[in-house]
Amino acid sequence: MKKLILAGLMSACSFSAFAGVTVIVNTGNANAIDQDEIKKIYLGKSKSFADGVKVNPVNQNGNSIADEFNDKVVGKSSSQLNAYWSKLVFTGKGTPPEKLDNDQAVIDFVSSNADAIGYIDSSKVSDAVKVIATF
Repeated sequence: MKKLILAGLMSACSFSAFAGVTVIVNTGNANAIDQDEIKKIYLGKSKSFADGVKVNPVNQNGNSIADEFNDKVVGKSSSQLNAYWSKLVFTGKGTPPEKLDNDQAVIDFVSSNADAIGYIDSSKVSDAVKVIATF
C-alpha cells in the first residue's frame, strides 16, 4: 500500500513538472515580444512596449508558476528576484510588478488592461487574452 501511495504522489509531482508557463497580453496588443524583452520588463529595465505604450507587468504571488517563470524566463530564483527588487526599491530606482493571487486574477487583469503583461499556467489559457510566449 505504501508503494502505491508513493507511486501516486510521484505521478502527481511529474504532472506539475510538465506544466508550462505562458506569457499573455491583452488581445488588442499587437507588439512582438521575445524572451529577452519579457525578461527586461520583469526586471524593470524596459518600461514600455515597442509601440511606446507603457507596460504594466503583473506577477503571481509566490506559487509554483511564479517560481517556474522566474527560473525559465527571468533567470533568477524567486528569492534572488525578491532581493533584486528590494535593492531597487530601497535605492528608489524601481517598483516591482504588482502581485496577483492566481492564474484567473492575472487573466482578468490582463484582459481588462491594454497595457498589461502577465503569465499563467499553460493549461489555463483562454480566449480572453493573447499568448505571446510559452516556456
